[in-house]
Amino acid sequence: MPRLPTPLTLPHDAHDHRTEPTGDGAPGAVPGQPPPTPRALRRRLRGESATAWAFVSPSVLVILGLSVIPVAWSLLLSFQADDLVTPSRWVGLGNYRALVQDPHFSQAVRNTLLYTALYVPLSIGLGLLLALVLNRRIRLVGLYRTLIFVPFVISATAQGVLFSFILDPEFGAANSVLHQLGISSQGFLTDPGQALLVLVAISLWSGTGFCVVVTLAALQDVSPSLVEAARLDGAGRWHLLRHVTLPALTPVLVFLLLWQTINALQVFDLVYVTTKGGPLGSTTVIVYFIWEQAFKNFTAGYGAAAAYALALALLVLGVAPRVTRAVRGRARANNRLEGAAR
Repeated sequence: MPRLPTPLTLPHDAHDHRTEPTGDGAPGAVPGQPPPTPRALRRRLRGESATAWAFVSPSVLVILGLSVIPVAWSLLLSFQADDLVTPSRWVGLGNYRALVQDPHFSQAVRNTLLYTALYVPLSIGLGLLLALVLNRRIRLVGLYRTLIFVPFVISATAQGVLFSFILDPEFGAANSVLHQLGISSQGFLTDPGQALLVLVAISLWSGTGFCVVVTLAALQDVSPSLVEAARLDGAGRWHLLRHVTLPALTPVLVFLLLWQTINALQVFDLVYVTTKGGPLGSTTVIVYFIWEQAFKNFTAGYGAAAAYALALALLVLGVAPRVTRAVRGRARANNRLEGAAR
């Protein structure tokens, strides 16, 4: 029978010198010595608080300087007529009333809503389709996943420069390919009827990769037992997708819907690099309109009012799902209570 190892013990004197809490709960007291006074405890707490604030203060200053103060200043600016040069003049709600009557702002809103209505469902739909394909065991699947995700990490500025060369009406590669196919040259970004659709296509080229990665991760979390049980019951691919896969993906799809919608409402850099809001204002979106009013026309107060109109829309978009979920949860709880009472 093997001999058991000898247990390790601390010397008696080492145990005597350990710091232990006293009976009255004062931390750090040593047996045989009086507990620290309340004044000493307060002094120690003040020292710990000062040390903590010394570590936290750089982040707090950055947040205040880059977020809180600019937000408050721009809100105050939206009620003023300010050109960033001469002294401002208080106009109250005049900037907001002017927004309602401005046809250029109305056009920017329409362009933004059209861009969002096209980009969001197409990016999520294509992402779901490609994720379903890449979730199978096929050869070089890792390479395909990487190639689809790479455009997402390319900045919108680089994408705009790249596609500006490719889609150039005179010297671009796109019209050269169309000429070889016997198709007449297209205006692309210089055609008012095509420019916004081309921007949507460029955004799909880059933004679909994010939807693919998120949806693919969710697909790999679908319980295999549910899939096997559905197959044993005779469910085909369409029934598996409709009754097993999509219900499991619902939270992820809702997240993608909100995320892509918020990104679409804030599109700016791609428009700035490619079309500058043209031709004829066909690609002027809300954020570009804000930049144009504030830094091109030097009507900073008017631009700030437009920015807060967009912020209000984004706030409603973010809060609405939570409110809806809370109302549904309360309705279900009421139904359960009524059922229990019966």
